[in-house]
Amino acid sequence: MATNLNLVSLGAPTPAEPGRRTPAELRALAEEANRELEGAPAQEIARWAAQEFGERFCVTSSMADAVVAHLVSRVAPGVDVIFLDTGLHFPETLKVRDTVARTLPVNVRSIRPRQTVGQQDGEYGPRLFSRAPDQCCTLRKVEPLERVLVDYDAWATGLRRDESPTRANTPVVGFDARRGKVKVNPIAAWTQADVDAYIARWNIPVNELFRQGYTSIGCWPCTRRTKAGEDPRAGRWAMFEKTECGLHV
Repeated sequence: MATNLNLVSLGAPTPAEPGRRTPAELRALAEEANRELEGAPAQEIARWAAQEFGERFCVTSSMADAVVAHLVSRVAPGVDVIFLDTGLHFPETLKVRDTVARTLPVNVRSIRPRQTVGQQDGEYGPRLFSRAPDQCCTLRKVEPLERVLVDYDAWATGLRRDESPTRANTPVVGFDARRGKVKVNPIAAWTQADVDAYIARWNIPVNELFRQGYTSIGCWPCTRRTKAGEDPRAGRWAMFEKTECGLHV
């Protein structure tokens, strides 16, 4: 299969198209869908989103694994998969991205920040991640996501309720008020055992770092291995009171 990978540095957002649903309409739709789809199989949740939004629906993936990309591709072949290429990813993460683009029926859009790491260092000083991690995440993750989501009304994530206390109330379909988008979490109710079983059944690409003691994988400067019994996200921003990059808060 040919590689489906687009490296994108986005410019200014384009104006909204006439006739597009308003944030209020999308919120109402999300609330109704969440009531109806709670407890539904993950693939049914993904199918609803694909049918409801068509080309205005995408998947976002950190490329820790390709579970959600694969799940959605089964009901929406050719779906856009958004990867935020911060310039600070582990090589193992980029390997998963490239494998997904080469082997799955999806269109991987690799979205870059406005500045390279070197340009950011020149403006803000080197190693911003070690001094102001929230600002670094905003520049390299949050702002690029908000730029690319202009192209969509809904996006799917791999958030799960069992990942951390901050994600315990994740809805299967929610509304992201800050961005005015429907946020679909088809595997919100899955456990790690469910994820592992899906990976084994479908031979899903998985980041090799999991075999090396990592339990949550982000940019290399802000990710460490975790110890037995630690919260799975304890290895993220370990020197700071920070557990989220800002994409999901």
